[in-house]
Amino acid sequence: MAFQEHPAERREINVRRAPRYVPFLIVGALLGIVAAGVVAYALPGDASFDPGAVFGFFMVMFAAGGAVLGAVLALILDRRSIKRQQRAVVEAVPDSEPDTDPQP
Repeated sequence: MAFQEHPAERREINVRRAPRYVPFLIVGALLGIVAAGVVAYALPGDASFDPGAVFGFFMVMFAAGGAVLGAVLALILDRRSIKRQQRAVVEAVPDSEPDTDPQP
């Protein structure tokens, strides 16, 4: 078999730096948990409530709120990245030698 030279394929693409959502959700939830710890243990509270129970209650609320705020921040950054996207031209580069391995 002779190796045939194919013309390179050129395409225009959009290049942008989009944020990953999961790290924003995780960091937001972790910051919410830290805020719940501050509220439960650092601030004076009612002596009839156990600080661990107060922490658990606020942890659920603040972690969920922090995750929501992290998601909103990621969405805002995603919208900004759409505005800053750039156009680029890419070209497929053919292999220098043909594949000899059988494909399954």
